Amino acid sequence: MPNDVSVDFEMFNEAANNNGPFILSELRRLLPDAGHVLEIGSGSGQHVAFFASQIPGIVWQPTDKEPCFDPLCRNLEQLNLPNILIPQYLDIEAFQINGHYGAIYCANVIHIMKESLIEPMFEGIAETLKAPGLFVVYGPFKYEGEFTTPSNARFDDWLKSRDPLSGIRDIERLQAAASHRGLELIEDVAMPANNQLLVFHKTGLR
Repeated sequence: MPNDVSVDFEMFNEAANNNGPFILSELRRLLPDAGHVLEIGSGSGQHVAFFASQIPGIVWQPTDKEPCFDPLCRNLEQLNLPNILIPQYLDIEAFQINGHYGAIYCANVIHIMKESLIEPMFEGIAETLKAPGLFVVYGPFKYEGEFTTPSNARFDDWLKSRDPLSGIRDIERLQAAASHRGLELIEDVAMPANNQLLVFHKTGLR
């Protein structure tokens, strides 16, 4: 499937361009035909632009903070897609966001943020996600401290060389933070390029 809706975006990322169609296939399966979805860490806006063009019944709320926020706003403004809302500024540490959403989506964010933000992220998700909504997460992960491939181990080294507080996280770490806030991991889908798609379900306990 061609994915050229964001070819002229500032901060264009080729990996986001390549994985968009694979993620879209899973989102079509997981999401209803209509509703409101919050994206955490939209980056350049490539994913939200592509998904919005392919799933017109979903209204998407993009978010990010500096240095991505201003380019994100400019990128999406040029598209003028009616089912993309004006981006909201979101700092995960504070997690102050307007509205409540039937689903929340996040791609390639958790390994670039510091681990201490996992708790406030899930706290914010628990407050923002409507029951019985889904939190869908895409990216590389470890299992019981072990990398799934040597290339992911090398990627982790590269991440830490740029920022010692970043790194590929353990799925068990996310599960623990989620379960304390009424979110249960219900799917773990293998994706191309050694990534996973994790699907958390809000049980309604929060």
